[in-house]
Order: sequence, then C-alpha cells, then structure tokens
Amino acid sequence: MTDTPNIAAASASLTPPITSGAATGTFARANTKENLTKAGQQFESVFTGMMLKSMRQAKLADPLFDSKALDTFRDMQDQKTVQSMAEHTPLGIGRAMTEFLGRGQPNLNEGGGKLPE
Repeated sequence: MTDTPNIAAASASLTPPITSGAATGTFARANTKENLTKAGQQFESVFTGMMLKSMRQAKLADPLFDSKALDTFRDMQDQKTVQSMAEHTPLGIGRAMTEFLGRGQPNLNEGGGKLPE
C-alpha cells in the first residue's frame, strides 16, 4: 500500500482560523475613519485621473508639437493635478464611496454618524 497524504487535513493545518475582523490587527487598521477617508480620497484621485486621461485621448486636432517626452511630462503633470484636486477640490465621488462603505461598518457609525469633512 502506498501512503497517500490526506489533502484535507494538510490544507486545514495551513489555513489560519477565521476570527472576527475587529479582533485581529490586520482588519482593525482597516476599520478606522481615517483609513476610510484616505481610501475615498485615493479613489477620487484615481477616478479623476481616468477621466482626465480619457479627455486627453479625445483629440480634436493634431498638436503642433508632439513627442513621447511631452506626453510623459503631461501625464506626470496630470497626475499631480489630479492628486491636488482630490485633496482640495474633490468632485464628491470619493466622499460618496466613503459614506457608502462607512454604513456597512457599524463600529465606524458609533462615533457620530457622518465622516469628517
């Protein structure tokens, strides 16, 4: 007879036990208002960046000066502009996402309902 390993027992020993998200350090740091607000701001930045990039791709005419270096510089400039927009003059989609995700986490809602402005 050949010894065949018990796959179910081996995978069960490698799988960590499932615990409550609030009890573990990994999930506890994701359950803070600051991290949720930061994620909303980053989402806002990514969304605005995609929108700006799409607008740049819709060329109405051929540019007078066109080069790869100019495109790279414009992309870097757009990235900084988008980050600044997300911090100072957001569109509101990041805040809407933050509030939506905040409703699903009761430990965030105990402190007073809405997230800080």
